[in-house]
Amino acid sequence: MTTSPPDERAAPGTRASTERLMRRATYASMAVAIVLIFVKSVAWAMTGSVAMLSTLVDSVLDAAASLINLLAVRHSLQPADREHRFGHGKAEPLAGLGQAMFIGASSLFLLYQAGQRFLEPQPVAQGAVGVGVMLLSIALTIALVGFQRHVIRRTGSVAISADSLHYASDLMVNGGVIVAMVLSVWFGLQIADPVIAALIGLYILYSAAQIAKGAYDQLMDREFGEADRVRIKEIVAAHPEVGGLHDLRTRMSGVQSFIQFHIELDGQLPLAEAHRIADEVEAAVREAFPNAEIIIHQDPDDQEDDTPHFAA
Repeated sequence: MTTSPPDERAAPGTRASTERLMRRATYASMAVAIVLIFVKSVAWAMTGSVAMLSTLVDSVLDAAASLINLLAVRHSLQPADREHRFGHGKAEPLAGLGQAMFIGASSLFLLYQAGQRFLEPQPVAQGAVGVGVMLLSIALTIALVGFQRHVIRRTGSVAISADSLHYASDLMVNGGVIVAMVLSVWFGLQIADPVIAALIGLYILYSAAQIAKGAYDQLMDREFGEADRVRIKEIVAAHPEVGGLHDLRTRMSGVQSFIQFHIELDGQLPLAEAHRIADEVEAAVREAFPNAEIIIHQDPDDQEDDTPHFAA
């Protein structure tokens, strides 16, 4: 059996770079959320728009979710210890579930507020202020999401992905508020304000469900996607001395992935040769999955024919 050290990167310094990027992403999301809460609070006080209230509530919950993210990412990046041999990566999907609860609660609150405004319509004031605040919000959110996407490509972080998902949904929310302002103030369609607020609430609820699903899959050790599993089997099958593969198991824990499988080798091989082959297979798999901890068990090939055997 051969094992690889946890989270060994392809290039020196990459792990430190990954941790630095993830921390910067959490600080950036907190800073943006705090700025938006301030400006949207002022705008809501001036306009009285329920659609503006919806995006203010969304920003408050963004800040709460980002704070959870910051703490979770800091904890998940701690190295493995005697009591947590597989590291602390599960803190990330736990944070994702926390985010989903916050976001889901905000959507229910917005739906309630929109229903109240349906029953008691109120005019929207200071539309220009509301539109200006939304344009500022869109600009800040685009910058933040762009940075988060860069971090996700470099790290694969579930927590940052969840954070980016609901900030990306904010772009639609903010656009919807602009439409509500224009229709309510300049066209006199007061019903547009609660209608758009309700649509925003439903979209936020959908986003919460998506975040919860991703977090649940990781907490339950869901297998890699089929494309990645096929890729692993193809890499192993490409080694000329491997007669088969079985018991392939994969899972994620934060940014750390785990891959383990059995390879079938000629039963007459010396131990040193079997170990060499396993090391070569491990190196090939690691090249494709640099963030993975890989465990390979060698089995003697007891098949009666020479047909390669590569099972799931």
